[in-house]
Amino acid sequence: MPIATPEVYNEMLNRARDGKFAYPAINVTSSQTLSAALRGFADAESDGIIQVSVGGAEYWSGSTVKDRIAGSLAMAAYAREVAKNYDVTIALHTDHCAKQNLDSWTEQLMHMEAEEVKAGRLPWFQSHMWDGSAIALDENLEIAKRLLQLAVDSHTVLEIEVGAVGGEEDGVVGEINEKLYTSTADAIKTVEALGLGEKGRYITALTFGNVHGAYKPGHVKLRPELLGTIQEEVAAHYGLDHRPFDLVMHGGSGSTDEEIALAVANGVIKMNVDTDTQYAFTRPVVNWMMTNYEGVLKIDGEVGNKKKYDPRAWGKEAEAGMAARVVEAAERLGSVGTKMR
Repeated sequence: MPIATPEVYNEMLNRARDGKFAYPAINVTSSQTLSAALRGFADAESDGIIQVSVGGAEYWSGSTVKDRIAGSLAMAAYAREVAKNYDVTIALHTDHCAKQNLDSWTEQLMHMEAEEVKAGRLPWFQSHMWDGSAIALDENLEIAKRLLQLAVDSHTVLEIEVGAVGGEEDGVVGEINEKLYTSTADAIKTVEALGLGEKGRYITALTFGNVHGAYKPGHVKLRPELLGTIQEEVAAHYGLDHRPFDLVMHGGSGSTDEEIALAVANGVIKMNVDTDTQYAFTRPVVNWMMTNYEGVLKIDGEVGNKKKYDPRAWGKEAEAGMAARVVEAAERLGSVGTKMR
């Protein structure tokens, strides 16, 4: 199917909210990882989100070029073509843009997309994330206000982060401490700044102990019940009969099925998956090389076996491994079989 339009993307988010499931949001860095994500969504019969980080966007442009705008546009153009061959709906998203990268990446893209919309064309991406988790909340929300208006102009959805995420993501390092838990007061400040949808649609990552990176179960002290508390208290503060936030979950590696299920039950409709899919892509390659080392290496002057070192041979194994991890994510988030017909 074609990449989601802005209207279809909003419908996707509404379906997840109303159906109480979440979409896996899969980071990609190459045509192979993008194909693996598409295959996984198709196998799961789940619509989904494919996203690129600033480092991923630079890699898309060429590992020595590092042009994040060119890489983002290249990824979006490739996705638009190949996604037509899969019977699922896919949205494109730019992930984790910190303050120092706004001018040269996400904000620049959004301005370009606003010009596309003025010309009667569609934006390349359906949503963009502003990651203000490393700065003070007041400054975070001031920037978010500016970007929300730009999202309206570009017909995209803004994703924000309220609170801090531990670990490292594209060079931004967060400490693992009590700041990993968003408060109701922080959430109310968010509504005061950005509204409840009347100023433009945004989705929110409220932190509840999230940490980027790879961790064993039990290392990360998640408190997904905090999300439900914040939803209830903010709704009561504004006299609402519904949850005020569409939520995003970051840093979920090592989370238990129960923790993820409770987060989804409390309003998470998008969950980022990156570290786990990186491993799922690379692990089969390691197995292929170790099993077929005589074919992939020219040992003792031999010529090797082209069928073994052809990148398509081990690439298919990598794609299958990553696709299976995408299916697993869709199963855990409840999106299996929910694709739009």
